[in-house]
Amino acid sequence: MTLIIVLLCILLLIGLITIGKVNPFLAFLIVSLITGISLGIPVAEVGKSVSKGIGDTLGSIVIIIVLGAMMGKLVAESGAAQRIATVMMKTFGEKYITWALMITGFIIGIPLFYNVGFVLLVPLIFSIIYKCKLPPMFIAIPLLAPMSVAHGFLPPHPSPSALVLQFNANMGLTLFYGIIISIPAMIVAGPFLASRLKHIVISPSQTYSVDLSNEELPGTTNSILASLLPVILLMVTTMVPFFIPLEGSLKATFVFLSDPAISMLIATIVVTYMLGLKMGRSMTSVMGVYSDAVKDVTMILLIIGGAGILKQVLVDSGVSNDIAVLLQGLSINPLILGWLIAGIIRICLGSATVAGLTTAGIFAPMMGSLNVDPNLLVLAIGAGSLAFSHVNDSGFWLFKEYFNLSIKDTLFSWSIMETLIAVMGLGGVLIMDIFI
Repeated sequence: MTLIIVLLCILLLIGLITIGKVNPFLAFLIVSLITGISLGIPVAEVGKSVSKGIGDTLGSIVIIIVLGAMMGKLVAESGAAQRIATVMMKTFGEKYITWALMITGFIIGIPLFYNVGFVLLVPLIFSIIYKCKLPPMFIAIPLLAPMSVAHGFLPPHPSPSALVLQFNANMGLTLFYGIIISIPAMIVAGPFLASRLKHIVISPSQTYSVDLSNEELPGTTNSILASLLPVILLMVTTMVPFFIPLEGSLKATFVFLSDPAISMLIATIVVTYMLGLKMGRSMTSVMGVYSDAVKDVTMILLIIGGAGILKQVLVDSGVSNDIAVLLQGLSINPLILGWLIAGIIRICLGSATVAGLTTAGIFAPMMGSLNVDPNLLVLAIGAGSLAFSHVNDSGFWLFKEYFNLSIKDTLFSWSIMETLIAVMGLGGVLIMDIFI
């Protein structure tokens, strides 16, 4: 009976968001309260579960997400993203432009939240379309696919970062594994798919243009280093202890620096100078960019907190034990099961972040009983959360409207791109699981 209650409450969550158009945070809060009471948590104790759930979840993740948003916003507004794209195109030439755009999208996509990055890079996409006289989808897909990959697979993006902490995974290892799995996923969903979408014709607005001149852009080294600095710090502090024995104060220093929040703070301070103060911006101007960045992710933080509430209710009610017993009785690989659950929720709700976090709420309470690498489970759920974006996803409409596409063409470009990423991601996870 308890499992039926959980299923009905998840269906209620889906209905509130999709049919009722209720804000996802409010939907999570309402459903969590109903779930807790229905599962037998005393009414007087439900409030404590709510407070603990949102506090524990946001307390461990808010710093990473906020600092990541700040860095991403500055990378875009300083012109660093534009500089990276320009250098890549010159290096690869028009013949291999899709590969240049793929690498550009991946570098930019690591620090930049997807919706923000999409809006900020659309002018660059149209600028390349006009300059090179190439089919729009041939340019757009290779740039956007790796950004979507980064959004679903890699910290410091919201869903993978939250999953890492909920599953007690290692942020650096998840990032390392995620980059390996990302490469074939973005190749297939980027240049490979783009070469088959040249027939899609659009009439983009002539008002799009890149605002910054070449003289106003930051240097190439600064642009690339600033974008990749969080990745470099996380990977170095994670991998060094595997190769060099550390003791005493040196070990303590590496433990301190390997904390994702500390790595992100160091990266943010360095980038503030490299792309802000060094470029002639005042500290007030840089802080203004950071304030706007925080506004961009406020709702994301609330949704993550709401998902944390639902997870805590499942833990406090004891139903997680019943779910664990059920899953242990299934012969299906937990990685595939996590991918399937995230994919179903994604298709029903539209939001990759909500899909990933809702699935995490189901799996987190029973991680101790699952024989699975937590880093790979993060990536499997992240891949599933990207499956088949369609009309209930804001990203679907962003893509459709900016490129003036029909619903049919959007389904055959954007939706296929997202699904390819999901399938390739799962394949990469399962292959990696053989060797880990």
